[in-house]
Amino acid sequence: MPDNAPEKSGQSFSLQSVRLLLPFFRQYALRLVWGIIALLLVDFLQLWTPRIIKRAVDELGSGTATGPGLLRYAGLILLLAAGIALCRFIWRYLILGFSRLLERDLRDRLLSHLLTLDRMFFQRHTTGEVMALTTNDLAAVQLASGMGLIAFVDAVVMTLAALAFMAYIHPMLTVIAVLPMPALIFSTRLLSARMHKRFKKVQEQFEKLTEFARSTLANIRLIKAYTQEAPQTEQFGRMGEEYIRNNLKVAVVQGILSPFSGLVANCSLLLVLFFGGRLTIQGIITIGDFVAFFSYLFMLTWPMMALGWVANLFQRGATSLGRIDLILQEKPLLKDCAAGPRTVPPAAGNITLTHLSFGFPGQTEPAIHDVSMTIGPGILGVFGKSGSGKTTLCNILARLYPVADGTFFLDGADVNTLPLAAVRGSIAYVPQETTLFSDTIRFNIALGKGNAAMAEIEEVARAASIHQEIMALADGYQTRVGERGVKLSGGQRQRIALARALLLDRPIIIIDDGLSAVDMETEQAIIRSMASYLQGRTCIVVSHRVAPLADAGEILVMDQGRIAARGNHAYLFANNPFYAKIYTHQTTVRGRQG
Repeated sequence: MPDNAPEKSGQSFSLQSVRLLLPFFRQYALRLVWGIIALLLVDFLQLWTPRIIKRAVDELGSGTATGPGLLRYAGLILLLAAGIALCRFIWRYLILGFSRLLERDLRDRLLSHLLTLDRMFFQRHTTGEVMALTTNDLAAVQLASGMGLIAFVDAVVMTLAALAFMAYIHPMLTVIAVLPMPALIFSTRLLSARMHKRFKKVQEQFEKLTEFARSTLANIRLIKAYTQEAPQTEQFGRMGEEYIRNNLKVAVVQGILSPFSGLVANCSLLLVLFFGGRLTIQGIITIGDFVAFFSYLFMLTWPMMALGWVANLFQRGATSLGRIDLILQEKPLLKDCAAGPRTVPPAAGNITLTHLSFGFPGQTEPAIHDVSMTIGPGILGVFGKSGSGKTTLCNILARLYPVADGTFFLDGADVNTLPLAAVRGSIAYVPQETTLFSDTIRFNIALGKGNAAMAEIEEVARAASIHQEIMALADGYQTRVGERGVKLSGGQRQRIALARALLLDRPIIIIDDGLSAVDMETEQAIIRSMASYLQGRTCIVVSHRVAPLADAGEILVMDQGRIAARGNHAYLFANNPFYAKIYTHQTTVRGRQG
C-alpha cells in the first residue's frame, strides 16, 4: 500500500476498483454483447420448455393427446435442446474468452506499470507480493469477470423471467414461493462482508508463502551450507498451516452460505408443493399449470442456490482487484519530464553536480550532502568506507533516484528536463549485485545490444579479461550459465556483467564495486585495460580497494555522504591520512601474501 494511501473500507474501495475494468469492458463490448445475447437466448429457450410440457400434460390429463401430437412436442423439446447447446457454446466462447482477454490485458498493464516504478517501491514490496498479484489475484479477477458475470446475468434474467411466468400462472402462489427469499438476501449481505475480510487475509498469506518459497530457492546454496533445510521446511510448513487456517475460515462462510441458499430454495419448493397442490385439487389451476409452475420454481432454485457462489466469486474478485488497484495507484518518485524534448543530442559524457543532496524517505540524515563537482572523460575513482554514499551517488548518476532541479547536469542540461530514457541511454551501469539470466554467456553479454556481432562480443570480453576463461568452457560463448549465473564464479559473473556494459559503447560507464570478487591484481589490470578501450569516455569506478584506483586520473574520497578529499593518487597519498593508511595497509598485505 502506498505510504500516503488513505484507509478505505473494503466495500467502498472495491466499488472504486471496479473502474479499472471499465476500459476492458468498453474494448470488448461487442464480444460481450453477443455473448450476453446468446446467454439470454439460452434462458429464453429454457423458459419456453415448461410451456410445451404444460400443453402435453394438459392434453394427457384431458384425454385429447395423440401420438403425432406428443411426437411433435418431443421434437420441439429436442429442437430447443439443440438451440440451447449451440447458444451455450457461443456464450461460453465469447464471455469466458473475454475473461481470459481481460486477465491478459490487466496483467500486461500491471507489468508495464511495475516497470515504471522506482527502487523505492521495490524496497517496500517483496517479489512474492508482486508474484501473488500477477498469479493468484489476477486469477480471482478473471473468475469473477467470467463465470461470476455469467452466473450473475443468468441469475437475474432467470429470476425475473421465472417469476413473470409463475405470476402469469398464479400470482398469489408466486408470492408464497418467494416468502423465504428475504432471509437469503439478508444472510448473503452479512456473510459477504466477512468473506471480503477473510479472503484478504488468504491472499496476504499467499504472498508470504510465495516470497518465502522464492527466497528459499534463490538462496538454496546458502541454506545447504548452513544446514538449514529442516528449519526452512518447518517454517514453510507453519506458513502453509496458517494459509490453510485462513482458507478454512473462508470455507466456513462459504459453507454456511451455500447450504443456507439450498435450504431457502427447498423451503420454497415445500410451500409450492403444499399450497400449489391444494390449488390443483380445487381445480383453480390445471395439472399442467402445476407442473409448469414447479418447473419454473426449479429454474428459480438455481439462482437462489447460486447466489452464495456468485457472492463468493465477486468478493474474491473484488478483494483481489482492490489489491491490484493499490499497486496501480503507486507513483514513481522519479518522474519522467513531460515538457522537455523527447530526443536529445548524443551525450559527450560531461557531468556537473551543483550542491547535490539526497535523502531516503524516513531517514533524518541525507545519504548525499552538498556534493559539487565536474566529471569529464577519463577514469574517476571513488573510494570510501561502507555507508559513505558511494553506491547512492552511483544510483543518482545512473538516474535511478530523483534529484532537485538545478543540481545534476548532463552536458550542460538539467537532467530533470531530459527524458529518462535519453539520460539512461547515455550510461552503462555495472551495479554491485551482478545479475545474469539463465541463458547463454553470449546472450548475457549482448543483453543490451541483441544484434551485436560475435567479434564485438569477444572484443569486450577480452577488455574485461574473461574471454580466455569463456573459451575454456566446453560450449564457449554458448555455455548456459544457470539461474543467476550459478555455474560461474563470482569473479566470472562480474566480468561478464562488465563486458555487457562495455558492449553498449556509451559515453558514460559506471562500475559500482563491480570487480570486488576478483583479486586486486586482476582488478587493477582490468581498469588499466579499460583506460585504453574507453578513450574519450567518462568512466566512474567505485572500489573498496585503493590500489586498483591508483592509475585513475582523479580519485574521490567520500565520507558520510560528502566528498572528504579529491585528487590524483600522489596528492591523496601525501595529503589525506585516511587514504594513505588504507593504501599502505592493502599494499603491505598484498606484498606479504605474495
